[in-house]
Amino acid sequence: MPTSVPPVTLDDVRDAAARLKGIVHRTPVLRSRTLDALAGAEVLLKCENFQRVGAFKFRGAYHAAGRLTPGQLARGIAAYSSGNHAQAVALAARELGTTAVIVMPQDAPPSKREATAGYGAEIVTYDRYTGDRVALAEALAAERGLALIPPYEHPDVIAGQGTAALELIEETGPLDALIAPVGGGGLIAGSATAAKGLHPGTRVIGVEPEAGDDTRRSLEAGRRVAVPVPRTIADGQALTTPGELTFSLNRRLLDGIVLVGDDEIRDAMRFAFERLKIVLEPSGATPLAALLTGRAGPLPGRVGVILSGGNIDAGRFARLCGAGS
Repeated sequence: MPTSVPPVTLDDVRDAAARLKGIVHRTPVLRSRTLDALAGAEVLLKCENFQRVGAFKFRGAYHAAGRLTPGQLARGIAAYSSGNHAQAVALAARELGTTAVIVMPQDAPPSKREATAGYGAEIVTYDRYTGDRVALAEALAAERGLALIPPYEHPDVIAGQGTAALELIEETGPLDALIAPVGGGGLIAGSATAAKGLHPGTRVIGVEPEAGDDTRRSLEAGRRVAVPVPRTIADGQALTTPGELTFSLNRRLLDGIVLVGDDEIRDAMRFAFERLKIVLEPSGATPLAALLTGRAGPLPGRVGVILSGGNIDAGRFARLCGAGS
């Protein structure tokens, strides 16, 4: 295991929390006796679907943008994202009095594209199956002199995302385990930094869609591994390889990765809607799916779960979760 000083520490997450105080929502923690019985544990649900822009991404985006120099802010911000980070950067730019240009895939959910544009951002589209979004965004940022804020591959973004777990633990006390979705790895890297920094014995379990298990394969190989572009309803987790920075943290901190299928994600979305009375997007429901299927394995007494977002329009939710789906 690597032994060098990590690029993001508990102190960084605490500093991010101080910077974000009064700007991000302190999202609610929900309980469900039914879920406790099904999971065989005391489950504490951190509902980031109630965060500004409807997802945890605003934490990292605003923290990173807020640390830019006045000169950088004056020139504007660039980002690349399938939706939630796009909205988060667009809103952060508006809040900080600057502009944003977002590189988004052509097939991004219309509701996420519309929300991003609604916050005032310029949108540049690409084909996710043939285009390289990182290269496109880097070229655009260089051409226009913009500060690029990536969705996860940045210490300030990771520290900001970690404030979700920090809040959860501050409110509820020590956790025996923490479960969170894994896309590029920023949320779980920041959350694991906070959780294990506070209580080293906390188990941290990541959840990926079966079609996009790049982090699981990378952890098993001991190096970053690429997978084909995932075709999954969990569009926020449809990545081909984990970030270099996030992987360096996650290989230190994660105790395991479990996988869930699209049908299991749909079931979790239905459960959240019918029993918890909340709406989750597919990526936000993957940790709940891991609990409901038992994929997370036997769990210790107190389990924190980060429900990462709820950005899904009514039509898509109905298609995914309706009786005929």
